[in-house]
Amino acid sequence: MKRGVRALGVAESFREDWSTLAGVVTRASSVVDGFAFTTCTVGGTDATDAICALFDDLGRDDVQYVLVAGIAPAWFNVVDLHRVADHTDRPVLSVTYEESNGLESALREQFDGDALDRRLATYRDQPDRQRVCVADDTVFVRAVGLDDDAAAAVVDGFTPEGGRPEPLRVARLAARGADDFRRDGSA
Repeated sequence: MKRGVRALGVAESFREDWSTLAGVVTRASSVVDGFAFTTCTVGGTDATDAICALFDDLGRDDVQYVLVAGIAPAWFNVVDLHRVADHTDRPVLSVTYEESNGLESALREQFDGDALDRRLATYRDQPDRQRVCVADDTVFVRAVGLDDDAAAAVVDGFTPEGGRPEPLRVARLAARGADDFRRDGSA
């Protein structure tokens, strides 16, 4: 992957009622060159719209990929990767770090009625997770707009060391920092 290729990494940090989402533009060379922040509702259904808003706020036509940490930030605020891909006109990859049997049983434990039906419909519409080996680590990737081999190459290309792609690692740090700043009453 060329060093100047850019990805938008989106990660979150949540407290009680709201979640801070950070969007970080990172080059494949690991140079960070853009930040944006927004919030979404813990336990809500607005994470997809929040990610689309982050992309719009950045106004970066040079971003070639969107990477999202997980599929259900902010306590089951399920992201519709297809909608994000349609909105951004970019391939979208959701990256997780642990093997699991999926979210259906957890969703059923936490929600019922329309709230459950809406989340299940969105969740079931997402692509299956694929195991991707990055150096000595394994991550699990859902990709819209890329086949499995291309998705693996993107994850590998943005992971200089360890098992976290740099756009997601930095976005997670930024979200936590912004969340702490807001929580401490400084904002």
